[in-house]
Amino acid sequence: MSPERLNEHLRMTLSRGRVAKTRPAGCPEIPLYLFDPAVLEGPLSHEEAQAVVAEPAYWSFCWASGQVLANWILQHPQAVRGKVVLDFGTGSGVVAVAAALAGAARVIACDLDPAALDAAAANAALSGVSLEYCDDWNRRPEGVDLVTAADVLYDPENRPLLDVFLAAAPEVLLADSRVRYLGDDRYEQQTVIEARTWPDLNEFEEFNRVRIYRARAGG
Repeated sequence: MSPERLNEHLRMTLSRGRVAKTRPAGCPEIPLYLFDPAVLEGPLSHEEAQAVVAEPAYWSFCWASGQVLANWILQHPQAVRGKVVLDFGTGSGVVAVAAALAGAARVIACDLDPAALDAAAANAALSGVSLEYCDDWNRRPEGVDLVTAADVLYDPENRPLLDVFLAAAPEVLLADSRVRYLGDDRYEQQTVIEARTWPDLNEFEEFNRVRIYRARAGG
């Protein structure tokens, strides 16, 4: 998947948009094609940042929770080694790539957005790993051992995903910076780590504190 294909996707949101190869500060081991703020001749204005967030080009930013979870997986490879991992809402694919680098047997990048799957493919190629792709959670492959997900609880209506994930796999790794308390004892907090979206969207400081949770079915 070429960067130019990603540029085509991005220009549907920002006419001057393009991607550039970069390394997020929260997970510098993984290079990614992400939105290049240089095209705006300076940092994003508040209005431009709001436009980006309002449009479906989420894959062109590496959100704080994705960086933290990817880095945590690289530091704890035993969490994914030899497992079939499905990364829900993969976005840029950073968590999926981390799982593949850490020795997962198979990694399925799952996202409704075709542009996100293109981005995940391009970013996997940068790290020399192979992913599988799924555009519909309800048509996911069988035999998933572990579901990973980062920043998917931003909408209160997404809270049922906590049950959905544990019904789909025996184990879940979840990273989130939007919800301070999950209210679900099955999800045990592992750590809290500071990180910022890359490129930086100048979000509220509270959204830069990422909590990682681990849950096991029947736990």
